[in-house]
Amino acid sequence: MKTISLAGCFLQMFIMNTFLPMESSTFLVMAYDRYVAICHPLHYPSTITEKFVIYAAIFIVFRNFVATLPTPVLAARLNYCASNVVENCICANISVAKLSCGDIHPNKLYQFVSVWCLLGSDLVLILLSYCFILRAVKRLQSGGAATKALSTCGSHLILILFFYTLLLVFIFTNKAEKKVPSEVPILLNVLHHLIPPALNPIVYGVRTQEIKQGILKLFKYQF
Repeated sequence: MKTISLAGCFLQMFIMNTFLPMESSTFLVMAYDRYVAICHPLHYPSTITEKFVIYAAIFIVFRNFVATLPTPVLAARLNYCASNVVENCICANISVAKLSCGDIHPNKLYQFVSVWCLLGSDLVLILLSYCFILRAVKRLQSGGAATKALSTCGSHLILILFFYTLLLVFIFTNKAEKKVPSEVPILLNVLHHLIPPALNPIVYGVRTQEIKQGILKLFKYQF
């Protein structure tokens, strides 16, 4: 069994909690990019500029940094006098807080509020953007144009589906922790941090013509 210092544990908690909503925010910016490209194609070059990308990146980092910072701070204020074995594969907020002898309700409350404010708002805005996209696609006269417009959103939608479905399963499993084995939430936690990032290059790479041709050429050479 490997050990980690308390300071290192809080640092890991901060990093993990920062990068999770950062991925969600990236999906939101990509949804806005698709919305502008399909609903306002003539304005795309003047809207999605290099300056916009820089501002979007700064916003994503700053928002998630500020929103996540209280999580390790609240965990650090607790008095740890019980077991020092975290029942998780990472220093998750509640898993660490449960080791303390103090009141962890503020930790649970802040995690609930921050998760639903960050990830929940991102999901609502993503769904709203796709409602506008679908409305714009329905107005297209050409079936080929509609198919082409929707195909540009295919990779994005697949990754969003994996990201949010796994996240919701993980949340509801934690809520029903007394009804499921303790190993299940830990496994879902690992999968949620591994599957979406691992799928990103695969999904986008397969849809890129040059990469697709390279993969086919590689398999043809091997077999």
